[in-house]
Amino acid sequence: MHTLVGWHVDMEFQEDGNRTRAAALVRLGDGTEVRGHGQAQRHPTDSEQLRVGEEIAGARALMDIATQLLQKAHVEIDEVKGKPSRPLI
Repeated sequence: MHTLVGWHVDMEFQEDGNRTRAAALVRLGDGTEVRGHGQAQRHPTDSEQLRVGEEIAGARALMDIATQLLQKAHVEIDEVKGKPSRPLI
């Protein structure tokens, strides 16, 4: 088996008090860029663990990208079939 294509994901984090924000960018083989965002908020009684906030915010940003990629795939399938696109909810 050989690799057909590779995707590169860039992820950036911002910490602001008890909030962590993540921005993710994936570059697809066709040149398309998909951006996703996620955030996490630490409860005031929890100890500071920046890594945990990054993991949660990062996972949410990647889930945002995953949803967009599924929608993109559905649109492309519908275009081939000649059907109108349906929103993915």
